[in-house]
Amino acid sequence: MNSQSGLTPEKWRAIVGNDSAFDGTFFYAVKTTGIFCRPSCKSRVPQIENVRIFRDAQQALSAGFRPCKRCKPDGPLLPSEELAVRAAHIISEHFREPLTLTALAELCHVSPFHLQRTFKRIKGVSPIEYIWEKRISKASELLVSSDEAIAEIAAKIGILNADYFAALFKKKTGQTPTEYRQIKQG
Repeated sequence: MNSQSGLTPEKWRAIVGNDSAFDGTFFYAVKTTGIFCRPSCKSRVPQIENVRIFRDAQQALSAGFRPCKRCKPDGPLLPSEELAVRAAHIISEHFREPLTLTALAELCHVSPFHLQRTFKRIKGVSPIEYIWEKRISKASELLVSSDEAIAEIAAKIGILNADYFAALFKKKTGQTPTEYRQIKQG
């Protein structure tokens, strides 16, 4: 990755995946266009070598970049977007823990119904589906990058039953954890 520009693999994945959980934590600019965006911007994915990272909109403006007209990175998030971003951030930090919709709603200071409806409208999935996506994504990384036992990986992502983890992983990816590891490491 381009360490000089502050671009880490995690930030690059956020940009490519339009991950609104990172909105407000950094902004990215594209040298060739002179425009800066929020990580969740649905604009075309830039060439990685043209990306610069900024901690806030003012820093990007000071460097001579102009705000994107699509994601308006120099303006505030709407309240519902802020709620979805806050919930996604909590999920990203605590997905290994037993998180229920009620517990997540309490952490966000809203009702479970309001959180469910708002999160699904903004993110396209329910908070619980988002938690499972985070868990499966992390498990996929661990399966490729380590030789840990499947049960250990399951426990690391918050699932104590290895058989349940294997069944869920196959349902979500179409492969068992062992098949996934063999294909990706092979």
